[in-house]
Amino acid sequence: EIIRPIFDKECQNTTIIDGTSLIQALHQYMRKGLFKSTTLFCTFDIRNLYTMLPQEEALNVLVEFLHVHGYTKVKGIPLETIRLLASIVLKENVFVYGKKIYQQVLGGAMGSSFTLTLANIFMWKWQKELVRRQDMTCEYYGRYIDDVFMTWNKSENALKQILDNANTWHSNIKLEYKIGKSLPFLDVLLTNINGTLSTSVYHKPAAEPYVVPFISDHPRHVFENIVQTSLRRAIKYSSTFQLFNDERRYIKSTFLYNGYPSSFIDKTFRKFFSGYISSRSFLPFLDNERQFSQIRIALSGQPSRQQSQVEMRIATLTNDNEHLIEDSDKKREFSIPENKKPNEFQNKLIIHYTHEKRFNTRKRDLHCTFQEKFANTPIIETKLIIGNRNRINTMKELIRKRPRQAMLKNKDETSMINEKKSRL
Repeated sequence: EIIRPIFDKECQNTTIIDGTSLIQALHQYMRKGLFKSTTLFCTFDIRNLYTMLPQEEALNVLVEFLHVHGYTKVKGIPLETIRLLASIVLKENVFVYGKKIYQQVLGGAMGSSFTLTLANIFMWKWQKELVRRQDMTCEYYGRYIDDVFMTWNKSENALKQILDNANTWHSNIKLEYKIGKSLPFLDVLLTNINGTLSTSVYHKPAAEPYVVPFISDHPRHVFENIVQTSLRRAIKYSSTFQLFNDERRYIKSTFLYNGYPSSFIDKTFRKFFSGYISSRSFLPFLDNERQFSQIRIALSGQPSRQQSQVEMRIATLTNDNEHLIEDSDKKREFSIPENKKPNEFQNKLIIHYTHEKRFNTRKRDLHCTFQEKFANTPIIETKLIIGNRNRINTMKELIRKRPRQAMLKNKDETSMINEKKSRL
């Protein structure tokens, strides 16, 4: 929570947040007149980055990263303490396998948010030479964790030589690269067609066309959001009206495959399009390229969910140069008197319940009961807000993530001797 916002802020020029941010970065590259018919794309990924991080070296790079960007403290915590805390999180990872307890001595825990941040910071150090080379030639370099995208306007052999050399920079960092004029990156397919950038949604060949089934026990708005999110991505990624229509057909067939009624899909399509264009058409698709361009321009100005999350994390950083305060520890204190602090929950009664289809009238019933019981009383001025939570994932409920407590206890000598005798 305290390190990730710093990385987001200091490395935003070389960070790819999602497919939308990559397309936006390449459009800036094109506006500079650097995109040519001969421009090559290069993608490469780091093999097993999380599990190959050298622990001590990664901790040293973390402290170096903070020093380079002027931090002696973060949120009042000295760098020595941050390194110690990071060491505990990184090194104190154990797991049970075959009735034995193992400790991780290389890399970090998969799925840990700190491992993700530390891997990003480690790559900040590793990629410095590549970034310097790209900056010198005004080429683009962007990285999404362990996946890198680059542009190139020199010979393909020269690029291969640089990448082969990069494979020798660190014994634990090995990359596998692809070079061409049409390459996928994340969920977007990028193609150089005679100096024109073509982009579209990319579906991995091995990916199965599954989404949340329509028969699953979710509120109706969840299904609408899934359909609209797919449409929004299709419009943002598709550089032409034809590419969008191809993706729209793919979206509809996918949802039909997952049990969504055709009428529900068409209604959601029309609802989405009507939010951006005024049309009397009853057809669940756009009539012409002008309408498509109109919606695409409107959506291009809206940040994606991932971009908004990064901006919010950066906004959590202090604005009073707290990281530059070394000895005095003097901080400005902005305090609001207790009696003047705004209370956003004042005069509100908020109730949440786990959604089930058999309780589809619960919201209406609760509102009716509230109105009947508290009519003509001061309580009626209270605003009743009823929300629902999605059901817990069944797969998570059925998985035992922690080993049984008995497996984590050391056996006494007597029981171990008896166990050996029984085996004999």
